[in-house]
Amino acid sequence: MGLDEDALEYHQTDPPGKIEISTTKPTNTQRDLSLAYSPGVAAPCRKIDDDETQAYTYTAKGNLVGVVSNGSAVLGLGDIGAQASKPVMEGKGVLFKRFADIDVFDIELDESDPHEFVEAVKMMEPTFGGINLEDITAPSCFTIEERLREEIDIPVFHDDQHGTAIISGAALLNAADIAGKDLEDLEIVFSGAGASAIATARFYVSLGCRAENITMCDSSGIITETRGQEVNEYKRQFARDIPGGDLADAMEGADVFVGLSVGGIVSQEMVQSMASNPVIFAMANPDPEIGYEEAKAARDDDVIMATGRSDYPNQVNNVLGFPFIFRGALDVRATEINEEMKVACAEALADLARQDVPDAVVKAYGDEPLQYGPDYIIPKPVDPRVLFQVAPTVAEAAIESGAARTDFDLDAYEEELEARLGKSREMMRVVLNKAKSDPKTVALAEGENEKMIRAAYQIQEQGIAAPILIGDESEIRQTASSLGLEFTPQVADPSVGDYEAYADRLHELRARKGITRTEAGELIEGDSNYFGSVMVEQGDADALLTGLSHHYPSALRPPLQVIGTADDVDYAAGVYMLTFKNRVVFVADATVNQAPDEEVLAEVTKQTGKLARRFNVEPRAALLSYSNFGSVDNDGTRKPRRAATMLQDDPEVDFPVDGEMQADTAVVDDILEGTYGFSELEEPANVLVFPNLESGNIGYKLLQRLGGADAIGPMLVGMDRPVHVLQRGDEVKDIVNLASVAVVDAQQE
Repeated sequence: MGLDEDALEYHQTDPPGKIEISTTKPTNTQRDLSLAYSPGVAAPCRKIDDDETQAYTYTAKGNLVGVVSNGSAVLGLGDIGAQASKPVMEGKGVLFKRFADIDVFDIELDESDPHEFVEAVKMMEPTFGGINLEDITAPSCFTIEERLREEIDIPVFHDDQHGTAIISGAALLNAADIAGKDLEDLEIVFSGAGASAIATARFYVSLGCRAENITMCDSSGIITETRGQEVNEYKRQFARDIPGGDLADAMEGADVFVGLSVGGIVSQEMVQSMASNPVIFAMANPDPEIGYEEAKAARDDDVIMATGRSDYPNQVNNVLGFPFIFRGALDVRATEINEEMKVACAEALADLARQDVPDAVVKAYGDEPLQYGPDYIIPKPVDPRVLFQVAPTVAEAAIESGAARTDFDLDAYEEELEARLGKSREMMRVVLNKAKSDPKTVALAEGENEKMIRAAYQIQEQGIAAPILIGDESEIRQTASSLGLEFTPQVADPSVGDYEAYADRLHELRARKGITRTEAGELIEGDSNYFGSVMVEQGDADALLTGLSHHYPSALRPPLQVIGTADDVDYAAGVYMLTFKNRVVFVADATVNQAPDEEVLAEVTKQTGKLARRFNVEPRAALLSYSNFGSVDNDGTRKPRRAATMLQDDPEVDFPVDGEMQADTAVVDDILEGTYGFSELEEPANVLVFPNLESGNIGYKLLQRLGGADAIGPMLVGMDRPVHVLQRGDEVKDIVNLASVAVVDAQQE
């Protein structure tokens, strides 16, 4: 099928459309319903009647945006009317929810008169925390937005005007930087004089460009003062006292071309007539004013090019702006989205494009390198960091400009935003904060690996730890430079440093295991896993991360041989933290012990409980089986049963443990409290100890893939010094996460 057929199938699949309303509170019992509606609902109604601001406390108003349109200027479709525009407005709601966790009601008004449109929206003010105007024709859209901003007390934002302005403004900040030109000196030409073009020109002035340097062209040519009353009041503000002419005349000698008009109207000759290192934003959709390849091929110097298309570099996509602007505005209960907030958004996006790009974003765009430069001047829409970069900056600008009705703690706010993107980010924030409070030294084996170098940069930049990269120093520094990472990593190069003492120590530890002194020296110089293990064992680093390019068993072997388990521990174990929307569970053992007996299971449970507490989770442990408390009696079910008894009798175990039990018994409250009310667990378990490696590995992967859990790990517990073994192919964020866990482990030491 073609795109149209696929889209129709996508929209009509039951249930039709793309959005639904879901409840956020329990509705399972009669009491739940009496709280949700009559008679309990009267209590919050009375509170709001006494104080209208309490609507933000007792209702969803503070996270609800109205996407309002009359369908008079739908992108690529024109005036199709209110009803036909509904799929677009639903789609806007999807983007709000997907990128910023904002709920939306789409409102399609069958009204073309600006005054009546404004009055209709005003009557809906009590419902919403903000209004996003969409796809309204010019010049009515100017009148509607201006009046609503003046007459209602919640943020109003016309994305067609300001979205493109803000995102292309971020791109302009970086393009000017790369081209080595000052904003105030840029000669800028606009093709198009509609709502988006006028708003973009205004915004560029807010960023520091000069209005007198902006030349705007409509279908009749350059807008000059001599055209007078021929153009509307919005176009007239950019009329220039220069000779008339067409777009080709305007572009001669220009530094920047901004296209918000129609496709194919700019030739290579027109690009060649521009100033050196020109900036071209050809944003007509689906066909830009000039094609990407044509513009690049027109000149020998750098042409910095952006379009509205996703299949070329530098896509000017409004989704980089409106969800995060509204997120910040809603969270401080702003009365408006003002110019200061828009500028803050553009500057935050420009700054983000200069930072290292997460692996997940690179993968989403075909593994093509993404590094600040002519082909990467604005972040990608799927970059999860945009929320954390833009929303706090916008909120702060709202507070400083007087638009906010509440204040906020920036650190606490960032944690709230983390939680919106999933429980795993919220949990990792706990550990990251602990790590930053007392950073330690973390040795990174495989230090020549690009991911390790990028992770070291982030670890150091965020103040999580002092990383030591193990490997060839010249290669590491060259790679860091080629990646554009502005840091000087600490490097331990086994081939050039004096590490004879490390070889002596390795020989001492392994001489009776068949390792000669010569072989020990070769291992120290040639195997960063052994080098890093001895470094940590000798106290020259506090923790070790390894395994990025090795199979798990081979990466685990050197630290087990050199560092070993803790004095009171005989067995290490691999633990995954699985996070769901409202639940966290720790799963063990998933990577180390193949067929544990009861003593191993007991030890694994104790160590996993300690790990849970590092994430501020109070452990409740269940030893799993296919049997419930003796319902099946054989060698297999006796092991977890005996382990549970051992733990219950151990005075050092200060958290509830029970077993053997089936997995659903362990995690379902009704089963645990009903059928098995005698259990030591008064609440569902959050530490799940599987009876063997096979079941543990299968279980966590099923929960991750079918249950929708986010998995963090494996985290190695029970070692004498903090060691964590990565999985082959882990992303940079995984390395940073495990480095944080390692630092917290070292703090416990």
